[in-house]
Amino acid sequence: MNNMPELKIGVVAVSRDCFPESLSVTRREALMKAYKEKYGEEGIYECPICIVESEIHMVQALENVKKAGCNALVVYLGNFGPEIAETLLAKHFDGPKMFIAAAEETGSNLTQGRGDAYCGMLNASYNLKLRNVRAYIPEYPVGTAEECADMIHEFEPIARAVVALSELKIISFGPRPLNFLACNAPIQQLYNLGVEIEENSELDLFEAYNKHAGDERIPAIVKEMEEELGTGNKKPEILARLAQYEITLKDWIEEHKGYRKYVAIAGKCWPAFQTQFGFVPCYVNSRLTARGIPVSCEVDIYGALSEFIGTVVSQDAVTLLDINNTVPADMFKEDIEGKYNYTQKDTFMGFHCGNTASSKLSFCEMKYQMIMARALPEEVTQGTLEGDIIPGDITFFRLQSTADCKLRAYIAQGEVLPVATRSFGSIGVFAIPEMGRFYRHVLIEGNYPHHGAVAFGNHGKALFEVFKYIGVPVEEIGYNQPAGVRYPTENPWK
Repeated sequence: MNNMPELKIGVVAVSRDCFPESLSVTRREALMKAYKEKYGEEGIYECPICIVESEIHMVQALENVKKAGCNALVVYLGNFGPEIAETLLAKHFDGPKMFIAAAEETGSNLTQGRGDAYCGMLNASYNLKLRNVRAYIPEYPVGTAEECADMIHEFEPIARAVVALSELKIISFGPRPLNFLACNAPIQQLYNLGVEIEENSELDLFEAYNKHAGDERIPAIVKEMEEELGTGNKKPEILARLAQYEITLKDWIEEHKGYRKYVAIAGKCWPAFQTQFGFVPCYVNSRLTARGIPVSCEVDIYGALSEFIGTVVSQDAVTLLDINNTVPADMFKEDIEGKYNYTQKDTFMGFHCGNTASSKLSFCEMKYQMIMARALPEEVTQGTLEGDIIPGDITFFRLQSTADCKLRAYIAQGEVLPVATRSFGSIGVFAIPEMGRFYRHVLIEGNYPHHGAVAFGNHGKALFEVFKYIGVPVEEIGYNQPAGVRYPTENPWK
């Protein structure tokens, strides 16, 4: 996956001039040793410039980490720390930053060996607020060398997402389909996040597609598709057109990303797409998403943004699904009750027509889109990748702008159950603890659309910190409250 940044974290130690500088030096050395032993030497840089005690030192350290190519920064309080110089360093560094502090090592050296970084972190946080500087501070930011190494490692996906958003362009094609106002949201917050957007007509895309007719690259892409689909290649006659469309999107990205490094796409897929292109784009969307270029359905711009964040955080393929339908009572009793510790209201089915990467499906087949084929000739609805989503841990989430341009988000961790869906599309049986209450008091109460991004694995902790860092108010980040913890809108006498 090459549609994301390579991270290089610069570690700068700071020292207050009335504390022993040697504390910061030796503690920085111990931190770097612990990190490299546990996580390797790639992607981390130890600033060799003098320990930062003054504004002059700050400028020297800043120039050094910039010259070294660092795109993320760790400010390490080896002792109390210089609150002005250290926060100026964060202010002038163009990229995500984290503040951590050294714990005291031993009770036998609490005179000359006491650093008071526990105290210094309070002043650092106060000064960051005064300067309106955003920085990531871990849940408990004071630790031993080994503990601080772990904190830096946890910072990596957060930093990667923040860097990526600053270099992202979302390319969209067409307005949202008729009766799909749910996926329509103001783009102002994209600019506030530093994200660029290029909005195009699907007619522009159709013209570009037609210009790729007979492209010499089509046979090689068809061969790739045949190998990927294997015995699931049930619609071989459609592959050449899908390959032509894939090449069209790839070329569009290269020709239109401009000065941006990373791209996500919000694509059009109905109602006129099928009759004009002669297929549905779901399989192509899945292939690009698997390569780190998320393609959302139904011109869902914030869905594409959410997918991209999930891709960068997890460094894996994601998918975008409808929070679609309930699990029938008979199916719940036969396949779930007594086998898994969930109630029926904890479960639901996540579905989309066929946009999930083949690597995230238990099995896959190329088919036609059944819902669209109810109103259109079946032959123009071919191109979906159908199969049950692989079981395992997932994180369901979304970043959204409200109609009045406020950022809001939700995160819920759960799992896809190893239960046959008995249905069609890219689909899975999902289980999220207390989903019924989360559905009512976060999703409905928060006016979220039906699309949710799915990252494979437990990534809630990192996503929560990403959303905080980019400016989503903490009170606007919804999550599935455990039983006994009431939502503000929940009826206490229910």
